[in-house]
Amino acid sequence: MRRTELVKRIRKIAKAKNATATFDEGSSHTIVRFNGRKVTLVGRHNEIPEWTARGALRDAERWEP
Repeated sequence: MRRTELVKRIRKIAKAKNATATFDEGSSHTIVRFNGRKVTLVGRHNEIPEWTARGALRDAERWEP
């Protein structure tokens, strides 16, 4: 999956949960936070392996405020 598509889908999940998604740059990954709480990590590659993308989306779906 393209990284841009994954970020777009994570933003959509955050919006559905009435949360603010922020993306902080770490040393080798992007840290995804909803309302300031860490949700998941996203690698900096243009192409993210499908199983990794599914895991990040699953983490975002499971997030509770």
